[in-house]
Amino acid sequence: MKWLLLFLCCYVPLQAQQLTLKTSEPIEMDQFIGVDSYQHTYYIKEGVLHKKGSLGEFVFQDYQLGPIAHVDIINPLNVVVFYAEVNTVVFLDNRLNETERVNFNTLSNFINVGAATNAGNNRLWLFNTDTQQLQLFDYRTQRETVFSQPYEGIPKAVVSNFNDCYLLTEDRIWQVNIYGSLLSEKALEGYEKLVRNGDSLIGLKENQLYWITQEAVSPLEFQLAENQIKDLQLTKEFLYIYDGKLLYSLTLTQPKK
Repeated sequence: MKWLLLFLCCYVPLQAQQLTLKTSEPIEMDQFIGVDSYQHTYYIKEGVLHKKGSLGEFVFQDYQLGPIAHVDIINPLNVVVFYAEVNTVVFLDNRLNETERVNFNTLSNFINVGAATNAGNNRLWLFNTDTQQLQLFDYRTQRETVFSQPYEGIPKAVVSNFNDCYLLTEDRIWQVNIYGSLLSEKALEGYEKLVRNGDSLIGLKENQLYWITQEAVSPLEFQLAENQIKDLQLTKEFLYIYDGKLLYSLTLTQPKK
C-alpha cells in the first residue's frame, strides 16, 4: 500500500498521485455541491440552490418540497435535484429553470426513493429503500428497467455516471453496471462520503480522506487548520474541499519521471 502525503500549502514528489493547492476562496454556503464542466459553482444556502459563474448567477427554490437532499450536476444542461422528504426529483436547465419533475408518490408503481442520480438517456439511478435495490428508471416512460440484487445496510452515498453506479453503505461499497450486474464489491467501514471521477474514488471517514482503488485504500494526509471537511468533489482536474469557510481547489497530477 502506498501512502500519499498531501498538504494544502506544499507538496513533495511522490510515487503516485501528487496534490497541489491551486486556489482557496472564502465563500458562505450551507452545502457545497460542486463545479461543473463549464466552471460554474453550485451550492445551497438557506434552502436555495445557487449556480454562479461566467453566465451569471442563478437560483432555484421551492420551499414546499422541503430541504434539498442531493444535486447531480454531471450534466449541467440537465441538473437533477432530489427532495427526499417528498419523494420527488426536479430537473433544471443550465439557468436553473425547472423543465420537469417526477413525484414518485403518484406513480402507478410507487417507489420509495432513498437516492436519485443522473444515468443519462432520460434515466435515473434510484435506490429503492423498500427493496434495497439499485435500479434504473426511465422518467419519460415512467418505467423501471433494470434492477440490481438487494443490498443490506443504509445507503451513505450513491455516486454514478452514465455507465455504472457505486453504492456506499455502512461497511461496504458496491459497483453496479447499467444492466444491474455487480462489477465489484469491497469492504469499507465507517465512511461518510464518497466522490468520484471516472474510475477514481475518494472517500471521507472521520475527517480523513482516502484514495480508493480495487487493490488498496490509501490515506491522503493534509493539513486543514482546525476545520472539518464539510463537502468535497472530485473532477477530472481538481479535488474541491469545503471546510465551512473556504473552498479549496487542488490539482491531482502524476509525478514527472
